[in-house]
Amino acid sequence: MVSFCSLLDNNNLSGPLPPEFSRLPNLLIIQLDNNHFDGGIPDSYSNMKKLLKMSFRNCSLTGPVPDLSRIPNLAYIDLSSNQLNGLIPSSRLSDDLTTIDLSNNQLEGVIPTSFSGLPRLQRLSLENNLLNGSISSFIWSNRTFNGTEKLILDFQNNSLSDISGTLSPPVNVTIRLRGNPVCTNANQLNVDNFCGSPTEDNDAPDDEPIKDICQPCAGDNERVLGTPFPCFCAVPLKVGYRLKSPGFSDFRPYEDAFNVYLASGLSLELYQLSYISFAWEKGPRLKMHLNIFPNLSNIFNVSEIQRIRDMFTGWNIVDSDIFGPYELMNFTLGPYETAFPKSKTGLSKGALAGIILAVIAGTVTLTALVAIFISRRQMRNYRTVSKKSLLSKRVPIKVDGVKGFTFEEMALATNNFDSSTQVGQGGYGKVYRGVLSDGTVVAVKRAQEGSLQGDKEFFNEIELLSRVHHRNLVSLIGYCDEEGEQMLVYEFMSNGTLRDHLSAKTKAPLSFAMRLRIATDSAKGILYLHTEADPPIFHRDVKSSNILVGPRFSGKVADFGLSRLAPVADMEGITPGHVSTVVKGTP
Repeated sequence: MVSFCSLLDNNNLSGPLPPEFSRLPNLLIIQLDNNHFDGGIPDSYSNMKKLLKMSFRNCSLTGPVPDLSRIPNLAYIDLSSNQLNGLIPSSRLSDDLTTIDLSNNQLEGVIPTSFSGLPRLQRLSLENNLLNGSISSFIWSNRTFNGTEKLILDFQNNSLSDISGTLSPPVNVTIRLRGNPVCTNANQLNVDNFCGSPTEDNDAPDDEPIKDICQPCAGDNERVLGTPFPCFCAVPLKVGYRLKSPGFSDFRPYEDAFNVYLASGLSLELYQLSYISFAWEKGPRLKMHLNIFPNLSNIFNVSEIQRIRDMFTGWNIVDSDIFGPYELMNFTLGPYETAFPKSKTGLSKGALAGIILAVIAGTVTLTALVAIFISRRQMRNYRTVSKKSLLSKRVPIKVDGVKGFTFEEMALATNNFDSSTQVGQGGYGKVYRGVLSDGTVVAVKRAQEGSLQGDKEFFNEIELLSRVHHRNLVSLIGYCDEEGEQMLVYEFMSNGTLRDHLSAKTKAPLSFAMRLRIATDSAKGILYLHTEADPPIFHRDVKSSNILVGPRFSGKVADFGLSRLAPVADMEGITPGHVSTVVKGTP
């Protein structure tokens, strides 16, 4: 069975935590933050032997903290902001732990000495509880630090009265004691140094000044560090990247490991990657901006840019147990945009002006009776002309990763739109199976005159699908707007629609496992649109005919023509205005 993750945070889930999770032997990450569960954490969760991360932050959970000492490789625990009570288990936890966050609960008793000597611990957060007694100095003294490793110990706002041992931690350790009786203990040496207001954690890259003997790089070139050639400059690609569920609290000790992971996943040399910046976001998620440089060259060739982009957008980089699942925020071509040709425009402004003037002149000279008949005909013609005009003005906007096809290419791919190549039909028009000149099999969605979806939806679909990338969303390959046509070119899904498989006419009904996989995949695609797209997107036409089935019976969500962008909340979480989420489209 393949290892997998369960990321179900921010879903308003309720009821008890399902004990069935403990029957998933290959579960690596269980992240259910910001839900509304009842009751406590099942003891059976300690049987998830392969679990790496457990995060139940702000879930309204009650009862005791479970004993998680039987999970051998557990690296991250976040049970903060609940109503957990009782004592903290004293059993020794995994040596792989980087983060333990039990803050903002109602925990009592003493801080267990078993927290000492955890070799990879980066953060122990126990603030805002009811803990009492003495704090053992072994927690920070029984630890060896290497390089940039740091340890944050937050014990604020408890009832801790004393420190057993010497309060002289290494420079790598930050201790926070504010709001405890120990801060008023005049006999405790150096205690005032740890009882003030906490400072913000700074987890940005270290910018140490270094002596630069190289000349500045010219134009769009930037310095490439670590190459065999000194003072080497090249034009990079700019990539926005986010770790959705990292297994650590401090990224700095993992920078080199991440560099190796991503370079290996992209088949690049290590020096081709460099960090521009990284920052923690709520979640917690880690956002970073990267430079990707060409290999021993000043510029990329087009095929290499396409390969790297396909690796990101096709989810071909294998998820890491440490870094967790990722998402691509942006892939900026910058100076390389000119290497990707744009499609030709439609009618010229002069031609459009001539047509409009001719129409006006004709209608003026006709008699009143004939004018009624002619005006109706001209109105239909005007819609066609307006469609061409709108396309000629809007489609040439630069859209990364979307190719403009000619009408001739589309006709050739579909055998001149022969009925034998038609695979579907909807309110927008007919869908054809096509084969491009390079052998790629595609689905060509051709709008029909007077279709339910119009120009607005055509552009909406291009703009939306060009910037959202997820394995459970159908990928847009290109479009065609020549000869007054509106065609969208998608990846081809060989098993048709979910509606086809649920129909009584199907010869081989889907098994329950297949149905579950398709439903889960579709939910992931919708979840991405609602929560991960920036800004979020409301589909508004989710139905079985818009769920396509892949060769391995995977599910992909299609048809964004009626989608709406969600309004963005302000800093106070207030969403301005109103956006209709009423279901649209055909039945």
